[in-house]
Amino acid sequence: MAIDYGGKRTGIAVTDPLQIIATGLTTIVSKELISFLTNYFKQEAVSLVIIGMPKNLDDSDTHGTALVKAAIQKIKKSFPTMKIIEVDERFTSKMAKAAMIEMGMKKKQRQNKMLVDEIAATIMLQEYMQNQ
Repeated sequence: MAIDYGGKRTGIAVTDPLQIIATGLTTIVSKELISFLTNYFKQEAVSLVIIGMPKNLDDSDTHGTALVKAAIQKIKKSFPTMKIIEVDERFTSKMAKAAMIEMGMKKKQRQNKMLVDEIAATIMLQEYMQNQ
């Protein structure tokens, strides 16, 4: 599972059991993340969660870095046995918007920030799987 955590919205992506392809699952309100994960983990076997860590080009923290670190701590507290890996999320939103253009989505669809977050999580997960 991949999580693209933000102050308002969180994009979530998952992979098939053979871990071949990443698929966007949903975008949720960020404050509902733990309850969403609790329900999801009851229904599906998840062996690993990757979460995008926002960094500037010079590797310094962004305005969102502290939010993501706090979310990681909440996930670790709620699911102490879950393996969590931080990944670089630089450019994933731009890549998501570019992918939406390539898919032929209309401008109004591309402005849907919930969909952008979900696609960004999918890109993070697919890149992680390719690098393993």
